[in-house]
Parts: sequence; structure tokens; C-alpha cells
Amino acid sequence: MIGQYGLAAVFLGAGIEGETMVLAGGLFAHEGMISLPGAMIAAAAGSFVADQGFFAAGRRFRSHRWVQRAQGKPAFAKALDTLERHPISFIFAFRFLYGLRTVSPIAIGTSHVPTRTFLWINAVAAAVWGALFTALGYVFGTGIAELLGRYRPHGRQWLWVAGAAVALGLAFGAFRWWRRRAA
Repeated sequence: MIGQYGLAAVFLGAGIEGETMVLAGGLFAHEGMISLPGAMIAAAAGSFVADQGFFAAGRRFRSHRWVQRAQGKPAFAKALDTLERHPISFIFAFRFLYGLRTVSPIAIGTSHVPTRTFLWINAVAAAVWGALFTALGYVFGTGIAELLGRYRPHGRQWLWVAGAAVALGLAFGAFRWWRRRAA
């Protein structure tokens, strides 16, 4: 199943969740379930598409209540302040800064940064980010695989392990969503 849908999952995960799914893509590549270049491209493309979408939403709907609500958050103000001082550096680096990943492209969309400028810097940054985090998952895949290899579930225990992993992932995602929303 991972071999068939793994790249699509990395693409979607990079845009929706971020680093965790991209690291998992590197681990899947390490285990030979998907190709490493494919995982890197899927991660970069997913991140690029999501950030372009958030940028376009900020640009198109800057007076909509959804964007206005985002503008009231401290992370939004921090993103705009940093963007004004270092526009190119900030556009390149925001995806590497915890807590600013989703709100930053919206903030940039409400600014006077030209769409073409954002597009090219976002493309380069997404490629670097995707390659870096996929490579980290790939490199540390040996340690993760060794750790997981020590546990040998039998019979239906795999269902419990898979269910626990999914529940843990959902709980982590819900916590991050709640924390971003509260900020």
C-alpha cells in the first residue's frame, strides 16, 4: 500500500502537516518502499502547492473575515514585521520556522510582495526543504528501522500497532492545530 500510495501521501502530508510526513517519506525510501528522488519531489511539490495556495488566499481574500482573523494573531504580526525587514530571507526561511509555516504565506499574500517574486523564492525554498527533510528521514532510517526491528508483533498485533500509530499521529496533528488556533 505504501509503495502504491506513498508518494501521494508524502505530497499531501507535506502540504497539510509538514515535517513529520516528509521524514516518514525518507524512512519509506530508506526501506525501499518508494524512491528517494520521488519522495523528495513529492515533498517539495506538496509544500510548494500548499504555500502558493495560502499566498493566493491571502492575496485574494485579504479583506475576508478568515484572513482578518488570522491578522489578529501574534504570529501574523511577527511574520509581517520580519517580512518588512528581510523580505527575501523571510520568504525563503518561513517554512523552517516552527509556528510560522501556515500563517506566513497568507501574511506575504496580504503584503506588497509581487506574486512572481514569491513564486520563485517559494519554489527554491520548497525544493531545499523537501530534499533536506526527506534526506533526514532517509539517513536516520537505519536507526528507526533497527528500533522497530527489535519489536516483532505476531498475528493481529500489527493492527494494534498500526492503530496506535494512526491515533498518535491524529492526536499530534490535533494538538498542533489547537495550539496554532490558540496562538
